[in-house]
Amino acid sequence: MDITTVIVNYQTPDLLKAAVQSFKTFYADAEVLIIDNGSKDQNESKDAINDLRQQFQNIQAVFLKENIFHGPAMDIAMRSYISSDYVFFLDSDTKCKKEGFLEEMVSLFNSEQVYGVGEIIKANKRGYKSENGYKVLLTPYMLLDVKKYLTLRPFIHHGQPTINNFINASELGYELRNFKISEYIDHLWRGTASRYGYGLGWKGKVDFILNKLGF
Repeated sequence: MDITTVIVNYQTPDLLKAAVQSFKTFYADAEVLIIDNGSKDQNESKDAINDLRQQFQNIQAVFLKENIFHGPAMDIAMRSYISSDYVFFLDSDTKCKKEGFLEEMVSLFNSEQVYGVGEIIKANKRGYKSENGYKVLLTPYMLLDVKKYLTLRPFIHHGQPTINNFINASELGYELRNFKISEYIDHLWRGTASRYGYGLGWKGKVDFILNKLGF
C-alpha cells in the first residue's frame, strides 16, 4: 500500500505519542509524517517527536516555524512533503484499537471517481452539520487520493477545514466512500482545539451567527 500517514501536532506531545504508538502497534512498517505546527512548548513536542523517531522506523518530521493551523498544515503536507498515492490523515487525539482498516479503506478505491474514504457526514457551506448539506469525511481519520487532492481547492483554516475541498470534489463528480473507521480507532475529542481553540477569531463568530440565522 502506497500510503503516508500524516499527523499534525500543535503542543499536544502526550496525545501525539499515544496516537503514534497505537498506530505503529498495528502498522509497524507504515510511513508516518508528523507535521509539528510551530509548537512553542519548551521543546516538549520536539523531544516527543524525536523519541518517537528513535522508537519506531519510517517516521519523518517537519517542524514549521509558526502555527499555520490545521487545514493549511494538512495542505502543505500533501503539496510539499509526501509522494505517495494516498494520504491517511490521523488526528493526534486518536488511539487505534485494531488492525485492518487501511487495507479495507484502500479496497474501496475501486473506481477512478473515488476521491476519499472514511466516515461521511453532511455539512453546509459554513461547515456545520446539516442533513441537506454536502458530503464530507470526518477529518480525524480519512484516506484521500493525493493526485486528486492537488487538483482541488485546498484545505483551509476553518472549523471544518475540508469543506471547500469536498464541495469542489462533488462539483467535479468525485465520490466519497463510507467506512466505519470509528470501529477501529477511538477519537478522544480532547486534542488541540479543546486546549487552544480554533484560532478563528471574529470570522468564526460571524460564521456561527450567520449559520444560526440560516444564511
